[in-house]
Amino acid sequence: MALALPPIDSATDVLLVIDIQNDFCPGGALAVAGGNEIVTMANALMARFGRVVLTQDWHPAGHRSFASAHPGHAAFDRIQMPYGGQTLWPDHCVQGTAGAAFHPELDTRAASLIVRKGMDAAIDSYSAFFENDRRTATGLGGCLRELGVRRVFLCGLATDYCVKYSALDARRLGFEVVVLLEACRAIDLNGSLADALTDMRQAGVSLA
Repeated sequence: MALALPPIDSATDVLLVIDIQNDFCPGGALAVAGGNEIVTMANALMARFGRVVLTQDWHPAGHRSFASAHPGHAAFDRIQMPYGGQTLWPDHCVQGTAGAAFHPELDTRAASLIVRKGMDAAIDSYSAFFENDRRTATGLGGCLRELGVRRVFLCGLATDYCVKYSALDARRLGFEVVVLLEACRAIDLNGSLADALTDMRQAGVSLA
């Protein structure tokens, strides 16, 4: 079934497809339940937009967000990093590995830009716009402004982490934002999905 969307303006709307990568799909190192189910929807959405941006987690080996970089800690522990609280993850989306590749059924030909994030070994990066220090920009915000984009639609993985942070940052930068929830899936770690939906609503994000 096709997702119901408001009228799309190819000049001022953009679709961000967040992290539909092998490691976030079933069988991957940090699998999101049902992550593979959104690939067909993402492909259909990309065909309806004039501008499409893909994001890709692209961590160096030994990234400080990995539990393996912190002896005595396990995946999903919370620790303090210089930039704030950090959930420790299983090693995932390591640069050049099969796990970091886009899902093989994702039609990447529609993308006009691919934003790779999490490349600084010392700082995790959920958002398409800023690393987790909340200051270091990826450059995507400026690029979209230069293109005249006013409204950002999002789909992808995971609703409560990279989709949420990208949506919040897009609002912070002054864009209208719509999250297409049917074309997202969540990790839902300790209630993180409910918290994410609340945070996005409070920030003025439209949840479609």
